Amino acid sequence: MGQLDGRVALVTGAARGQGRAHARALAADGAIVVACDIAGPVATVRYPMPTPDDLDETVSLIASRGGKATSRVVDVRDSATVDAVVADMVSAHGRIDILVANAGICAFSPVEEISDAAWEEMLGTNLGGAFHCIRAVLPHMKRERYGRIVTISSGAGRGGMANLSHYVASKWGLIGLTKTVALETAGLGITANVVCPSTVGTPMVRNDATYQVFCPDIEHPAEEDAMPRLAALSPMGVPWLQPEDVTRAVMYLVTDPGFTSGSVVEVNLATSASKI
Repeated sequence: MGQLDGRVALVTGAARGQGRAHARALAADGAIVVACDIAGPVATVRYPMPTPDDLDETVSLIASRGGKATSRVVDVRDSATVDAVVADMVSAHGRIDILVANAGICAFSPVEEISDAAWEEMLGTNLGGAFHCIRAVLPHMKRERYGRIVTISSGAGRGGMANLSHYVASKWGLIGLTKTVALETAGLGITANVVCPSTVGTPMVRNDATYQVFCPDIEHPAEEDAMPRLAALSPMGVPWLQPEDVTRAVMYLVTDPGFTSGSVVEVNLATSASKI
């Protein structure tokens, strides 16, 4: 018997990385998972985005361990598609209990070089996408008087970071959105919380574009060039978390009996220890 037996969960950005780890853990604990991802390119993103095959692999990995999962290709910027997916989930399963709003993109650029398109895609995916998902699931959670909403922000949501203003803005906004949802749903059996990881070793970070940002003095930097510089940013001397490190915080919040809401859980390698 799992703690989440019979629960129905939506996980966005689930084709790989953090989202895949969250989806697998939810299913392993008994939840029926719908794994969503854009599974395709985004114009202003320089690193390779996930594919439909990646999304299928998430479902296969869950099924191989006896879990229950299906997948949908979804651009969370498209509210009509998000609404349709949630409606289909409720039609198939009668309810939706858990939302892990994980879908996100990242790009590096100084403020004056950020195009309108880059700004809109960043805010639209990271913040607007979470809003669309939360808005879609809330009526169903309110009807059942039960819900667990977890949004995935970032250490960048806790302070400014050079060359990441649009990413930072989206992640700060996500915290404000989630805290507001927590207030609006307090007493309704619904909780809304945020997880703020420091750098996580996923394809969003482990790519040539990111290595170039941290190693501008090297013509074609590789991962082994970037890792020491990323490690130097952490008091623990660790370059990045693994997705499963973040998943542990997600699972704590979705299995909580219902008294933790409006909180920000930082999984941060001590990077915020010097901040208030």
